[in-house]
Amino acid sequence: MNKFIQKPDAHPRLTTGTAYTVLFIIGTCHLLNDMIQSVIPALYPLLKDKFGFTFAQIGIITLVFQITSSVLQPFVGQYADRHPQPYSLALGMGFTLFGLVSLAFAPGFLPILLSVALVGCGTAVFHPEASRVAQMASGGKKSLAQSIFQVGGNGGSAAGPLLAALIVMPYGQHAVGWFAMAALLASLLLTRVGGWYKLKLKAISSRPLNKNGLCQLPRETVRMALWILVLMIFSKYFFNACMTSYFTFFLMEKFGIGTQQSQYCLFAYLAAFAIGTLSGGFIGDRYGRKYVILFSILGAAPFTLAMPYLNLGWTMVMAIMSGLIIASAFSAIVVYATDLMPDKIGMIAGIFFGLMFGLGGIGSAFFGWLADATSIRYIFEVSAWLPLLGVIAVFLPDIRPDKASTESRNPAKR
Repeated sequence: MNKFIQKPDAHPRLTTGTAYTVLFIIGTCHLLNDMIQSVIPALYPLLKDKFGFTFAQIGIITLVFQITSSVLQPFVGQYADRHPQPYSLALGMGFTLFGLVSLAFAPGFLPILLSVALVGCGTAVFHPEASRVAQMASGGKKSLAQSIFQVGGNGGSAAGPLLAALIVMPYGQHAVGWFAMAALLASLLLTRVGGWYKLKLKAISSRPLNKNGLCQLPRETVRMALWILVLMIFSKYFFNACMTSYFTFFLMEKFGIGTQQSQYCLFAYLAAFAIGTLSGGFIGDRYGRKYVILFSILGAAPFTLAMPYLNLGWTMVMAIMSGLIIASAFSAIVVYATDLMPDKIGMIAGIFFGLMFGLGGIGSAFFGWLADATSIRYIFEVSAWLPLLGVIAVFLPDIRPDKASTESRNPAKR
C-alpha cells in the first residue's frame, strides 16, 4: 500500500508502516546526487588539458571536494539531530545545482575550487539528512530502508563516469551544465519529501518518547562496538577501492583481454555489489544486523583469497560472489551504529558516509602507490586478505531488530 498519499491541501498524508514511495524518492535522489559527484573526477583530464593544471593542482581540487563532501558530514548530521530542518535536503541540492552551473563556466583554478566546494557542501547536507529520512520512513525495516537508499547511490556512482564520457568529453566543460538538470529534478523531489518530513516531525514530537527501543548498553560497550564498525568500513572500502579502480588493469594484464571486455567485467562486479546491498537489508531486518556484518565481511574472504590465482572464468565468479556478499555490509553497519546511538542518527550517518568516501579515496591512492612500487597482481594478492578482518565482528553485542517499536526516535532537540 502506498504510504505517500496526496491530500487535497497538497501535503502528503502520514500512514503507518513502511513509506516505500518516500524511500524510492530518496533512493532516486541519492542516485542523482552520487551521479553528479562522480562526474567531477571524470572531468579531471579535460580540465588538465584545457587549463594546463599540474597534478598537484588536480590533487588540490580533489582535496577541497573531499573536505567539503566528507569531513563536513558529521557536523551537518550533528546539527540536524539537534535542529532538524525539513527542507534542508532541497537546499543542499540547491548548492549542488549552483556548483555545477559555476563549474560549467569556471574560467580558472580558483573558480573551479569554489564550484567543487559548493557541490561538496550539497553532498555533505544530503547524506546524513537523507539517512534520517530513510529511517523515519522505514516503518521498522531499517536495514531494508537503508539498502534502498544505498542502492541508489551505487547506481549513481556507476552511471556518472559513463555519462561524463558520453556527454562531457565530446562537448567540453560547458556540457557539465546539463547535469544541473539532474540537480534541479532532485531538488524538486526533495521539496516534496520535505513536506512529508515536516509532518513526520510533528507526529513524532506529539507522542511521548518510547524508551524501550533505546540502547541500554554501557557507554564503554557502545564505544567498542563503534570502533569495530569503523574497522569493518576500512576492510570493506579498501577492498572495494582496489576492485573499482584497478580490477580492469588486473584483468588486462593477467589475461590479455581488451579494455571494453574488462569494463564489462567491472560492470558485472558493480551489478553484484548493487544486488548485495539490497539483499543485505532484507536479511539484516530478519536475522539481526550483527550476523549480516559478520557474514558480509568474513564470508567474502574465501572468494577474495581465491580470485588472484584462477583463470578468467573463475576469477569472474569469485569477483561476483565477493561483490554480492561484501556489499550487504554497509546498510547493516549504518543501521547498527544508529541503533547504538538512536538520538544521533544524523551525526552517525554523517560519520560513516564520510568514512566511506574518505577511506575509499585513501584506499585508491594507497593501492595505486603500491601497484607502482610492486605490480598490479601484487595489490590483488594483498587486498584479498582484507575481508579476514571481519572476524572481529564476533565481538559486537547482539542487537536484534526491535519489532515492538516501528517508529524512529524523536530526532528533535531534547
